[in-house]
Amino acid sequence: MSSAAESATAGFLVWRLSMKWRVAVDRAVAPLGLTHAQYSLMASLYGMSRSGLRPSQRRLADHTGLEPLYVSKLARALEAAGLVARTRDPSDPRAMQLSLTEQGRDVTRRAITVVQGLLDQLLEPLGGQDSARTRQFNRELATLLDVPLDVSLDPHPENDEEQS
Repeated sequence: MSSAAESATAGFLVWRLSMKWRVAVDRAVAPLGLTHAQYSLMASLYGMSRSGLRPSQRRLADHTGLEPLYVSKLARALEAAGLVARTRDPSDPRAMQLSLTEQGRDVTRRAITVVQGLLDQLLEPLGGQDSARTRQFNRELATLLDVPLDVSLDPHPENDEEQS
């Protein structure tokens, strides 16, 4: 670890790692005609469909952490490209269910293979995807993802007094 990384905050390191990953995935899936966000949606949809689910756009937004409006925009673009099918949910006519087309499944399988290669590279210093260190890292990331962040809290309450 560089000395700069040793003195960096956890927030900065999370930001840098997320940006490094986003850029790498964007570049890796670009030859398949995808962006990182599109890949995230399609890979999630692929995994959910393999479990027998046909999620709504909202459920997919919750699963991926993307904003529902953004998922809707991505889904429309992927539908126009012939990769995703959007159909009305029979139990809720306001909701759209998503599924991959045959072409979408093919592109997603190829993209998953490419991204798994990146993940192998990223996790190699921890001993690889199946190592005990990686499993612990995954648990720690999951713990952080489970922490609710209230962005409405004012971290500087003294500002309230100055504005009164």
